[in-house]
Amino acid sequence: MSSSSPAASDVPGSAPAPQVVEDCLGIVQLLSDGTVRRSADYSALPRKGGVPSGLPVQWKDVVYDATHALRLRMYRPTGGQDGATIGGGKKLPVLVYFHGGGFCIASFELPNFHAGALRLTAELPALVLSTDYRLAPEHRLPAAHDDAEAVFSWLRAQAASAAADPWLAESADFDRVFVCGDSAGGNISHHIAVRHGSGQLALDPLRLAGCVMLWPYFGGEERMPSEAACPANYVMGTALFDQMWRLALPAGATRDHPAANPFGPGSVPLDTVNAFPPVLIVDPEHDALHDRVADYVARLKAAGKPLELVVFAGQGHGFFVMDPCGEASDELIRVIRRFVHGG
Repeated sequence: MSSSSPAASDVPGSAPAPQVVEDCLGIVQLLSDGTVRRSADYSALPRKGGVPSGLPVQWKDVVYDATHALRLRMYRPTGGQDGATIGGGKKLPVLVYFHGGGFCIASFELPNFHAGALRLTAELPALVLSTDYRLAPEHRLPAAHDDAEAVFSWLRAQAASAAADPWLAESADFDRVFVCGDSAGGNISHHIAVRHGSGQLALDPLRLAGCVMLWPYFGGEERMPSEAACPANYVMGTALFDQMWRLALPAGATRDHPAANPFGPGSVPLDTVNAFPPVLIVDPEHDALHDRVADYVARLKAAGKPLELVVFAGQGHGFFVMDPCGEASDELIRVIRRFVHGG
């Protein structure tokens, strides 16, 4: 015979056990007492293909913010394309890449983000800095935006230092720095462009040459048609995006918070941002955010900002991440290469 002690919640007068109040894909769970459980199992996310092998790329991990133990993965080509060689070769544009995940999940270490960074490095070619940042709900916005600013402050210090990282010293063209990201990373790219363009983020001696937003993750309380029409069971759809905003925004904030809605109350008016860089926006046709991105594009044009819009027919949110070696991703690489290298 065996016996067991009663659970704390079964003891008269004891506090009830904390309950799960938000379960995001089984990866992040927020409990009623404010604690967070995280899993390393990302099998709930759609995924195709693997990591390409044999690409002429090397990489290493670098700490950019020791206070918060934040890292980035630095990639550079080992030679062979467009004269890019190690040491004494042609200087390369720098692509600072922020991963997606609704500000709540993911890392540069996930195989598909790693695969995408390998391709961008080898096929643009470019020096790619694939960057992590603090995640919500443990660290709610604007933590991720502040960490992105810290990445650029770190890169700025590297550019000005005689003791810069040797890969940067040998390979980086600091006059051609691009901020880039998918989904939440596209949102981050917007905020970096606004902070720099409005004088809040000094970059000299860096030059922000452009901004690449892949299906940027924006929100708002008023539904766009594509959001309202999204099926409830669609994995990369409105229900998931709403949940991630609840986890990522400051407690009590709505989706009109400036971190989510670039045109909500309190957001910086784009017509006051004088130094907005040229922008490439990639908008998948079947993205639940398709109409919200179209609205962003229209407002950016109305504010006189230079931009290029490319709509990917038949594709959905995150197609480059879900299938980094697919045909649509092949075309995406060509689109980004044309933008970064000017033709």
